[in-house]
Amino acid sequence: MTFAAPTPRTLYIHDDLSDIVGACGNASSAARLGRALLARLSAEPSRIVLRTVAQEIDALIARGGHAPFAVAVGIGGAGARGAARIHERTGWFPAIQRVDLWREEQDDGKYVLQGADTLSGRLGALAGVTALAIVDDTIFSGFTIRAVLDALPSRLRPRTRVFALRAVAESLEAVATLVPVTAGIAALGRMLTDVSIIKASGLVRRGAIRRAGRPPLAFFERAEWMAAWFPADHAEVTALCRDLCAALETET
Repeated sequence: MTFAAPTPRTLYIHDDLSDIVGACGNASSAARLGRALLARLSAEPSRIVLRTVAQEIDALIARGGHAPFAVAVGIGGAGARGAARIHERTGWFPAIQRVDLWREEQDDGKYVLQGADTLSGRLGALAGVTALAIVDDTIFSGFTIRAVLDALPSRLRPRTRVFALRAVAESLEAVATLVPVTAGIAALGRMLTDVSIIKASGLVRRGAIRRAGRPPLAFFERAEWMAAWFPADHAEVTALCRDLCAALETET
């Protein structure tokens, strides 16, 4: 089957790649290819917006302070790392617990949330906390964060606040009808058509697309998406991503 996607008017790319390739050493093939890829992604500033986690955290903190939360639940490794970095700056999250959830693509192109079977038990154990933070790195469709909120004990929801480093504004608004929510970067417009959000690491690291019963993929291996995101030079960007994927697998 095909996985066609529209070309968004604005593509937000979270640069988590600089740190990854930098750890390989400045003279490494991975670092050289990483710099070349990021330069390519930066060459179309009217349509592609690169943001770092530091910029996203700066923007999130600027939206207002909070007293420390009794517990912060980080969604996956990225959410837990984001919570830790926010805590370093603010002291908001002295106790961080990680829950692992991920979307898994089915043969029909739809998604199933994996890891959700443990949510009720994990979150039920927090029913008595005085203030709960839920930290996700990205709120895109809201599929994952809504599953977490649905699993919360009802009496805990009034004491819960959601934080995200980046989000699509329309999905953020839907979450805000359930609990208060704060995001660093909120991309305005219709999801996929006006705005889309991806991680730079996902372009080159297998695991960005998890598939039921099949090996995971990097974004560069999904040709339809690359053509939609980079319509003018997708072949060249894909080639860079392929080379960088191979270098990272060798050098990390």
